[in-house]
Amino acid sequence: MAEISTLARPYAKAAFDVAKANGELSGWSAMLRSLASVAALPAVQALVNHVSLTTDKKVEQLKSLCQENMVKSGENLLVTMAENSRLSLLPEVFEQFETLRLAEEQTADVVISTAFALSDAQLNTLSDKLAKKLGRQVQVSTELDPSLKGGVIIRYGDTVIDGSVRGRLVKLAEAMNS
Repeated sequence: MAEISTLARPYAKAAFDVAKANGELSGWSAMLRSLASVAALPAVQALVNHVSLTTDKKVEQLKSLCQENMVKSGENLLVTMAENSRLSLLPEVFEQFETLRLAEEQTADVVISTAFALSDAQLNTLSDKLAKKLGRQVQVSTELDPSLKGGVIIRYGDTVIDGSVRGRLVKLAEAMNS
């Protein structure tokens, strides 16, 4: 069986092409985010996989659950995915769409995990340095993780920069045990 990312790629690419052509990248992003989060729910997965429901019923149910974020041209994507029994791929389609959107907009989503809340000045400094290093605008979101003890962990795509006290202690323990 093909990998999920391989199956989702044509849908994500088609969605991106339509969104870009219509100038609706942010609208499609919000719609796909909403659809992906709803599609991940167990009750919705059961609905999507229900064999006696028609394609139209499945699409109507998803549209009604995400109606505030639906883009007019987005219904075609749902119909196509439903006809091909691929609605379960919505979370992966969203992830791939976001990757394409961020590359197009020259922005990067960065998640910074810290043990303590950062001040605005610290957040701005980190954001500016990351923007310079990555060569694009940075959208920063923060998470509090007291188990880090101190420092930060920065995640961008599949890149992780661990500058936490916990990370340093783990490396020290590994070095002492080897």
